[in-house]
Amino acid sequence: MGNSSETVSFVLAAYGNVGALKYMYFSIILFWYVSICVANTVLIVVINVDRRLHEPMYILLSNLCLNEINASTALYPFLLSQMFSDSHEVTLPWCFLQMCCMYTSASAEFCSLAAMAYDRYISICHPLRYNVIMNTERVFILILLVWMYSFLSFIFSFSFIFSLKFCGNIVNNVYCDHKLIIRLSCSILVHSFISDIFFVLLSIYLPFTLILVSYMKILAVCRKTSTENKQKAVTTCTPQIVSVSNLFVGCIFHSIDFSLLAAQVPGEVRVILSIYLLICQPMLTPFMYGFNLPKIRQSCTMLLFKRKSISLFGKRVL
Repeated sequence: MGNSSETVSFVLAAYGNVGALKYMYFSIILFWYVSICVANTVLIVVINVDRRLHEPMYILLSNLCLNEINASTALYPFLLSQMFSDSHEVTLPWCFLQMCCMYTSASAEFCSLAAMAYDRYISICHPLRYNVIMNTERVFILILLVWMYSFLSFIFSFSFIFSLKFCGNIVNNVYCDHKLIIRLSCSILVHSFISDIFFVLLSIYLPFTLILVSYMKILAVCRKTSTENKQKAVTTCTPQIVSVSNLFVGCIFHSIDFSLLAAQVPGEVRVILSIYLLICQPMLTPFMYGFNLPKIRQSCTMLLFKRKSISLFGKRVL
């Protein structure tokens, strides 16, 4: 292998030799990926079909579900393709593409939740001005800014990886982990640490601060309102609070250096914890919002029974 980063390739060593178990793993991963896509797509379709859900809150939720599909697609098809590979080898451009999709989606997740928290803040704290501040046009501009901001934060943070020269090619994970790839470089770079801090500040700390401020203001207003309004606020805010909490659990697992705990933590557990976010979060989002928000629950029920009625009526006519 040459030292040029243009020709380097990496071997993903965490797959190991699973033998005939690869068929079982392939089936489980494929089932989970299809389930994620179906669950999120159903929520997107319901929101787009039902005109009553053409509100800022649900448009932002639709964007969040789209992001879950994007993040899952950055990982699961790659895992499925590597499951039957003998070499588990991947080039730097493919690694960079996967990192771009995964980290952009991670940033978009936090930023989307921040936008939804702001939407709830305006709805609960300034209800009379809600339709003026959060109109449809501004919501779509906000979504566009979320994606642009998330992509640029990744580019500014990690584009230096292409200029690195590598003295090793073994990555002890099942996907392209930027921390492990940077460790393979021939020189220790100070700005690699700075780039991590930069990405965390832009993609996690800043959106979380906006979420925290929004919910603190919501809490302050709810303390002065009626019990019924408090219950409505809790119903609409609970899914977002659960999502943010789960994201932070996933970030903690992702930041743990499992190479230092190799003797104490089995390899399978290390792999699962390293991709915890992309296992739980994409499925948590549609189920938390789908089952907890009354309007979406009613729309799903109406859409389901309407289709059944049309089907039964069609059979009777025939």
